[in-house]
Amino acid sequence: MKLRQRNLLLWSMIMFGTGPVACSRGSADYKTFPAPAEDLKISADAGPQKIVLAGGCFWCTEAVFQRVPGVTHVESGYAGGTKETADYESVCTGRTDHAEAIEITYDPAKTSLGKLMKLFFSIAHDPTTLNQQGADHGRQYRSAVFYANDDQKRVAEAYIKQLNDGHVFSSPVVTTVEPLNGHFFKAEQYHQNYANEHPNQPYIQYNANAKVEKLEKALATTQP
Repeated sequence: MKLRQRNLLLWSMIMFGTGPVACSRGSADYKTFPAPAEDLKISADAGPQKIVLAGGCFWCTEAVFQRVPGVTHVESGYAGGTKETADYESVCTGRTDHAEAIEITYDPAKTSLGKLMKLFFSIAHDPTTLNQQGADHGRQYRSAVFYANDDQKRVAEAYIKQLNDGHVFSSPVVTTVEPLNGHFFKAEQYHQNYANEHPNQPYIQYNANAKVEKLEKALATTQP
């Protein structure tokens, strides 16, 4: 959804009480949310690791993971499509294969893929809505894990199965597990660090801040 459209939609929902918008707030309780039974075992001195996740509006998912201990960098971008269509205007049409995504760089000595996955499924987005987050519809808003290797794929698929088998959500998890194929395309610079640079923007206040507050509560009671 384009910036102007996002703002107009936000104000209409606030005024008419039609509920949350693009960055769905979710309702999972992190404290009781199950951790992955299977995690990626990486040596603490292996150096920085990366994972690409898509969970709707990248402003919101970026804001959450920037605050996670062990995460050293988060970049907003596009994954799933081609270089030729890796721009905001094209992706917003919904006619590319891209999803709005974030590339997370983390220190394996301080966190793990499994811990990041738990935050992704419990706080960062709603994994039960197909091609949708809140009022945003289209494949560009799909829930997806873009794996760079077979180990990442194995952990992601096992966790999704665990969540579905345990009926953790009232609806099935519809997150797709897709090959990254080495292609994560950085989004335009004005999208980077967006929530931090626009804290008073109504869209951010209404959506991203709710997720950040939920993360902060989780951090206060347990270490992700």
